[in-house]
Amino acid sequence: MATLLDFRRRIRSVKNTQQITRAMKFVAAARLRRAQESALAARPYATELTRLLRSIMARIDEPQHPLLVKRPEERILAVVLTGERGLAGAFNTNVLRKANEFLRGHKQRKLSVVPVGKKGRDALKRAGFTFAAEYINVLAKVEFSVAREIAGLVTELYTKDQIDAVYLIFSEFKSVMTANLKIEKLLPVEPETDAEGGQGGATQSQVDYIYEQPPEKLLGALLPKYIEAQILRTMLESSAAEYAARMTAMESATRNAGEVIQALTLHMNKVRQAAITKEIIEIVSGASHGA
Repeated sequence: MATLLDFRRRIRSVKNTQQITRAMKFVAAARLRRAQESALAARPYATELTRLLRSIMARIDEPQHPLLVKRPEERILAVVLTGERGLAGAFNTNVLRKANEFLRGHKQRKLSVVPVGKKGRDALKRAGFTFAAEYINVLAKVEFSVAREIAGLVTELYTKDQIDAVYLIFSEFKSVMTANLKIEKLLPVEPETDAEGGQGGATQSQVDYIYEQPPEKLLGALLPKYIEAQILRTMLESSAAEYAARMTAMESATRNAGEVIQALTLHMNKVRQAAITKEIIEIVSGASHGA
């Protein structure tokens, strides 16, 4: 049976753990604010650039550019974005589950992976996937130079006919409590269709632009920016979603630690009260026998 000293040690240990989880929650909350602002700021540019690119492609009969060449998807590259560390609830588990579902669904094809984040790198390496490259310790502070490097790698592999399609697998930041797991096709770029835009999209797709440069030249300038913008956006979204998941997980851990401390304290008081009662009974009993 646990003694009072054992209870005190356990309570002290849980309190120390609670202090750590509370501090981690505050750190994640502070970083989440900056990451959320960056992710929300990157969305309009990436969305509008994608719409403009796909709209231009829809107006060109046969776009001549290496990044627009469509081939049968026999060689697929998946860019998987996970966290650098654990203690973020089910964030990494959910992303890896989504990635494994996608990769198993295309197991008949030649697969290669670019993990972004240490957790994804370790898990996918254990699963035996082939890496085209790996990037770790880059999501704590997202930098455009890293996104440009990944975009350069993807562009080179696609241009040299080493891959046929590129997919991004990541967790999109939705709110502090929820995230949206997504699989987005990065390459090849699909032209805009009237059905996708709805009522407004159908009207806009019928309107042509006046090009100051040949459309092919515009595509040559927009495509690298498009790939860089999309990869940067997914990195920012994944970083914000990770901090949100960590803050939520640490808040839950702090609350659970408080409940454990309360239960242990109650149990310790019961044991102490029982010991005091037993001592009183023994003293009274001894006094009665002495009399």
